[in-house]
Amino acid sequence: MQTNGEGGSRARMIEAAIDLMRGAGLTGAGINEIVRASGAPKGSVYHFFPDGKLQIVTEALAVYSQRVQTFMEQALARGRTPADKLRALFDAFARRVEDAGFRRSCAVGAISLDLDADLEALRTVLAAAFADWVALIARHVDCGDPRRTKSFASLVLTAIEGAHVRCRAERSSLPFKETGAWLAQLADALPTPAQRKRSSGKASRKAA
Repeated sequence: MQTNGEGGSRARMIEAAIDLMRGAGLTGAGINEIVRASGAPKGSVYHFFPDGKLQIVTEALAVYSQRVQTFMEQALARGRTPADKLRALFDAFARRVEDAGFRRSCAVGAISLDLDADLEALRTVLAAAFADWVALIARHVDCGDPRRTKSFASLVLTAIEGAHVRCRAERSSLPFKETGAWLAQLADALPTPAQRKRSSGKASRKAA
């Protein structure tokens, strides 16, 4: 059973790993860096994480992925229409990178760039996080067809990951703001459920 002190050290290491991964990917989240950033005793690493760095990173990614899921859900829920939802989402990400001084990006995206053949188990964790985020976006932006909806949600997520890279390089939140505006225009062109229903009804009458 963990004491409060033990739980605190473990939690600090998880938080340190998340921050380091957002800043410098997998290579920047080494054991020494995590220990230094967390202030936890180095000897406690293998007590809490017997499998070492891979275990810390995997658990930290699970925590991070859920936080981003919540962040995105809250942003998307602010909008009423698909276009409003996308504007709110990309504006929220723009503020997020601004608040981090353009020194932090997406941990899942950053780690993905460090993958090699020896990290297949980690690749599946990253892919699952992306899939969860796509599914979340799809629940908020309905294109009228499951395949089209998933494809559009995938486009939105790809735009988010790409905007993270440009924001870091350009030290600007403009990539998120511009991309959000363009995607909102695309979403504005999507037929509403009522319009799809009327269109379907007309097609049925013609077929009859």
